[in-house]
Amino acid sequence: MPVDATPDPSDPIAFGQRLLILREKRGMSRPVLSGLLGMSASWLKQVEKGQIQMPKLPMILRIAELLRVRDLSDLTGDQSLSTDLFIGPGHPRLGAVQAAVNDFMLTTSQQAPPTAHVRARLARAWAARHHAPNHREVVGELLPDLIRDAQLAARQADSAADRRTAQAALSEVYSLSQFFVAYQPDSALLWRVAERGMVSAQESEDPHAIGVAAWLAAQAHRDTGPSHFDAADAITLEALRYLTPLLSDADDAVRAITGALQFEAGYTAARRGEEGAAWGWWDQADRTSKSLSPSYYHPVTSFSRAIMGAHAVTVAVELRSGGESVRQAVDSDAAPIPSRPRLARHRIEEARAYQLDGQPEVALSTLERAHKAAPETIKYNGYAKRIILEEVESKTPARRQAAARLAVELGLLAA
Repeated sequence: MPVDATPDPSDPIAFGQRLLILREKRGMSRPVLSGLLGMSASWLKQVEKGQIQMPKLPMILRIAELLRVRDLSDLTGDQSLSTDLFIGPGHPRLGAVQAAVNDFMLTTSQQAPPTAHVRARLARAWAARHHAPNHREVVGELLPDLIRDAQLAARQADSAADRRTAQAALSEVYSLSQFFVAYQPDSALLWRVAERGMVSAQESEDPHAIGVAAWLAAQAHRDTGPSHFDAADAITLEALRYLTPLLSDADDAVRAITGALQFEAGYTAARRGEEGAAWGWWDQADRTSKSLSPSYYHPVTSFSRAIMGAHAVTVAVELRSGGESVRQAVDSDAAPIPSRPRLARHRIEEARAYQLDGQPEVALSTLERAHKAAPETIKYNGYAKRIILEEVESKTPARRQAAARLAVELGLLAA
């Protein structure tokens, strides 16, 4: 097997060999990985050569996160551990959303609602997403009818101008759909929604719609893994080349999606380990945030002045800077984040920072705060699940009990 391949779970090669293959595929040296694990390079060498036994689950989970291993069976070879920690459970409303996305209604006699009506419902759906703790449930209930009506509005528009307006609304409906579908067990549906959103945005010729669709498409590529980072960058940078000349006359919405894309470029750079580029893009996004109205909060990306502290935590965590991550977490905690799912996501990033800095008790208490803000966010988050599963194995009773309570809440352990 070539060293740049992903191990086949059914291939009976040893754990150490799998670890070596995945480490070299990631482009990470033995001293760097061992240092991040808090172990010696000689220990890691012995593991890779099979001279010592496979580590216990907490260490396996830590290795999996550092090497961006999505399915544990790729690392362990044990198909009973064939678990993608970045895929959550299928939501009960996923089937209805799938059906609406796949239903083109070519022969329907139903009359489309006015695009303004679709827009008003879409605004209410975004508001519900930001304010409801069970936001997937709320959005999943609204989406099927919203998708069908937005499709009809685009198809039945009377003029070219009306059709472009309707396509912009349809693109944003697909954007909302992507938030619902993300981290659920239907990756094909996620890509279908992302691609349709981009096509509708381009048909609309609306800069804001194009920026949002590009932002979500770039995220879909980046979350697929390191082999798709170049594609994520290509989409992000092309969108920025398109939007930047428009900024002098742009409203807050276009400025905000530009800032969100600037941060996305920094996020991908951080995932690559490119510290200078990551913070450079963060600086650009921060300058853009300061050009917004003080109270402005972008309904899709959450981009705002308030979010930049949370973004700084994410950059530091992705760069594996434990002390800096915690410093940024402390600095950012005073900034209000009005969206419950975005606040929960920030708490999860803070928990990663504390875990990285060797403060697992604080990491667990921070995850409890994330769960209180938006239970459905933490339930679908792979990083949160990794921390919890690691701490379920803790030798410290209080940590083990706290992790077990969260694991039961998330359905990772039986009550």
